[in-house]
Amino acid sequence: MLLQHVLEVAELLDGAWVDGAQVRLFFRERGMRTISVERVREKDGETDFVQLRICGHRGISRGGDAPTLGIVGRLGGIGARPEEVGLVSDADGAITALAAALKLLMLQRRGDILPGDVVVSTHICPEAPVISGDPVSFMGSPVDLKQMNHREVHEDMDALLSIDTTKGNRVLNRNGFAITPTVKAGYILPPANDLVGIVERTTGQPAAVLPLAQQDITPQGSGLSRINSMMLPSVATDAPTVGVGITSELPVPGSATGASREVDIAAAAQFTVEVAKAFSRRRCRFFCAGEYKHLVRLYGSMSRFQTTGRETK
Repeated sequence: MLLQHVLEVAELLDGAWVDGAQVRLFFRERGMRTISVERVREKDGETDFVQLRICGHRGISRGGDAPTLGIVGRLGGIGARPEEVGLVSDADGAITALAAALKLLMLQRRGDILPGDVVVSTHICPEAPVISGDPVSFMGSPVDLKQMNHREVHEDMDALLSIDTTKGNRVLNRNGFAITPTVKAGYILPPANDLVGIVERTTGQPAAVLPLAQQDITPQGSGLSRINSMMLPSVATDAPTVGVGITSELPVPGSATGASREVDIAAAAQFTVEVAKAFSRRRCRFFCAGEYKHLVRLYGSMSRFQTTGRETK
């Protein structure tokens, strides 16, 4: 059922002049009331940050105590103009997040209102730079990654799913999507059993788990390599964060056009919607709170990995 929403959103974003205002109009025509757009300009260009809030009947926006799920569509840009024509592979994160938001909105309009809020953040940039990399080139962003975190990660998010194209590697090679272990305040925790179960239920296949190295969860400015920017939201919050990577069998450049597989995006969006349903009703844990507290008692804080670290001479 999510495929229809994916196709609608992909068609919306596939244009040289698309911007946040068009995305806002698209969602408002479908009944979305809580949506904001902010244009940010820096020396390398500009992008429009889009935030949508699907308000729950007991959510924080209405003074309730139901948990809030954050969904971040992470990317450099949806297009690489003038170097490339059309949507690039890197757009998958934005498409997935917006398609999930559209589905949740449709559910709400038909009477299925979740207890908690769901906050969806992404940005719209059809003219992002291409950066060479190994094994393939990837998309840069016209704005600083710290700007992304500042505008996409919000303090009322009790847990985050960060969705990103993750095809430019030789680490996990299968068509579909993969989840990461949970990251919280500098700790890489085990993959969440509840999330693994939702992957299995929504795909009918074993869950793929993308391995993380310690440098994958360090911020921009650390000078360390990382698989991509998918886990960078974790440096801006103490809320548990899980990456959702759209994957492929072979390395695919983030700047490649015609490389988005709609069925894989729809599968990731379906997973995201089901997590929102379960988390909002307190039926999905991103980590074991008791074990995490014991871990901190034993080894102390790991929040230093949310900083750029010590300067070395």
